[in-house]
This record gives sequence, C-alpha cells and structure tokens, in this order.
Amino acid sequence: MKKKGTIPSLLIIIVCIALAVSIFIQQQKIKLALETFHPIKLHALRHQTDMGIGLTEKITIGAIGDILIHGVVYQDALKGNRYNFDPIFENVKSLLEKPDIVTANQESLLGGIELGLSTYPLFNSPHEVADALEHTGVDIVSTANNHSLDRGEKGVDSEAAYLDKIGLPYVGSFVDEKDKEKLRIIEKNGIKIAFLSYTYGTNGIPIPAGKDFLVNLINRDLMKDEIHRAKKEADVVVMSIHWGVEYQRIPNNDQKDLANFLANEGVDVIFGSHSHVLQPMEWIKTKDGRKTFVVYSLGNFISGQTNDYKDIGGLATIDITKHISEKGESIELSNPVFDPTFVSSQSFKNYRVVPLGNAGSFGLPNADGKYKEIQAHMTQWLR
Repeated sequence: MKKKGTIPSLLIIIVCIALAVSIFIQQQKIKLALETFHPIKLHALRHQTDMGIGLTEKITIGAIGDILIHGVVYQDALKGNRYNFDPIFENVKSLLEKPDIVTANQESLLGGIELGLSTYPLFNSPHEVADALEHTGVDIVSTANNHSLDRGEKGVDSEAAYLDKIGLPYVGSFVDEKDKEKLRIIEKNGIKIAFLSYTYGTNGIPIPAGKDFLVNLINRDLMKDEIHRAKKEADVVVMSIHWGVEYQRIPNNDQKDLANFLANEGVDVIFGSHSHVLQPMEWIKTKDGRKTFVVYSLGNFISGQTNDYKDIGGLATIDITKHISEKGESIELSNPVFDPTFVSSQSFKNYRVVPLGNAGSFGLPNADGKYKEIQAHMTQWLR
C-alpha cells in the first residue's frame, strides 16, 4: 500500500517543478523585452549652480577711534596695585559686541609699566588697556600712528608681545620683517577680511636704520603692493590710516586724494584717525564700478582731552554681503551706520565712555541736540 501512494506524490512534485520553471522563463522573457524598448539609465547628479541656486553670507564690521591714554586716564584706572580699564568701557560693551568684527586705533603705545608709564608728548600706557579692549569686543587693533615709536623698538616689541599673549591681533607696527609680511586676515561667516594699517609719520622720531618693518609709513608704492597681495587672499580689504590735520572736522584735499588712490587700488573700507575729532563718512565710486566706504576720522574714543568735539567719538559700522553663484563671487557694501559716544568724567576722575544719546545722565548739557548735530555731521556726504 505504501508503494502505490508514493507514485502520485512524485508526479505532483514533478508537475510543480515544471510549472515553476515555465513561469521563471516567461518572466525573464518579459524583462528582456522591457529592457530592449526601455533601457535603464542612471540619473546624473545635479549641481546647485545648474539650478540657479546661490549662497549669500553677511557680516557687519565696525571701527572705533583713538585709544589715547593720557596720564589722568591711567591714573584713574589704578585700583590698588593694578590697572583696570574695564569700567571705562562698561557702558558701551553691548554696543561694541553687536558687530561681527571691530577694529580700534590704539594710539598710545602699550609698552607696559616696565618701560615707565608716560603721557603727552611721548606716550606709554599700561598693557591692561588691551585687556579691556578685548573684554569689550575689540577684535584687532591698528598700531601705526605718530606715537608708534614713542619708546623706540623696545616699546614696539613689548606691545606686540603682550598683544600676542592675550590673543589680540595687531597691524601697523611689527617686531621683524616676517611679522610685517604676515597678512592679518580674520574670517567670519565665510568672509575673509584683511586689515592693513599705515601712518603719515612718527612725530619726527626716525626709524632705526635697517628696521623699516617697525612701523608702516604711508608710501603709495608699498601700499599698492600690499593691497594687491591682500586682494588675492581676502574678500575685503580694510585700511586703517593715520592722516590729516589735528582738530580739523573736515578732511583736507590730501586725505581725499589718498582715499581715492586707495579705493581704486582695491581697498573696500577706509577708517581714518589722527584729527582727534570726527570727520564725515563718504562713498567713493571707483573706476572699476565698485564702492569704497570711508570714514575720514573716527575721533577720540577714549582720551583725557575735553571740549571742542575732542570728547566725542563713536562706532562706525558697515554691512558686508558675499554673494556666491554659478557666475562667481561678488561683495556688496551697505548700510553705513554711526553710533556717537561721549567721554564722561568728573574732575579728571571716573572716566566713562557712554552712548552720546544717554550722555545727559552723565552731565552733558543738551545731549539730544548734540546727538542730532553729530549725526548730521557724520552723514552729510551720504545723502
């Protein structure tokens, strides 16, 4: 009985196998036919530029004027046996922290107490000034000015060593040729900013023979070379320049001529200093169709000088936008703004830099009127 039942089972298995083979063969024929008339293709990768998609990055850079530490200022900052300049800037800390990058004109040499502190006419200030600037939001200092050599090479070296120690970049005076050749470039949000710095002179103090690297003096050929070198490495070139005539509120023809030269060589932003009073802002249209933004003078941000506009400074800012597309890269400058400040003190003590709009509560008569006057002065050529 068992042998008779085995034969039908084998037949069923054979039939099932044959049916499965037949179905498989039919499927392969259908697949082959489809591939013959509709061959399979891999999709090519698509690049964003092919679809017209671009990238935009934006930052704001700012500048403040002279950090000129007269004796009354550093004496006021002496607390016990150390110097603390942080309180001087506490009322403008939030203002200076708004831009992505801020530069300042470090006018008085920061040689430190080891070289002996001094005031006008040969300045030497405590190292701790730099600490306060760094704490307040300053990202780089310009050190090329008429007081750069007030303590000779030792002063330059001491200042540079301390700035390096606290990580605050400097430009304009240098410890050697290698230091001078190194471009100061700060990158933020994918935008590279190169900072350059030059001065008209050093108050008659000669640069030692063979040590021209100590401070950058205005020389159009040298400036042209460095500007072009910076343009190859950075998206934007910023020039801090010490020029003009002290206490003059309007730039002279020499300043305007040099500003046009710098703009047409490739400088995008010019921050001026030396007059100790504010001079207006302006757009310069270059021969190649660009726009250069210039502030002819940022005045005194902190000093012991008073009256006749010498105690009014401020923060100038400009927006920088970088556009990247399939056509390449371009830079746009826009939205120039000036926030004026006032140096408050009582009997040569309690020095404080405060927003000019709030200076009434620090003893400045008619602060609102002065604020409007300064805004009109600074923006008169932007209208």
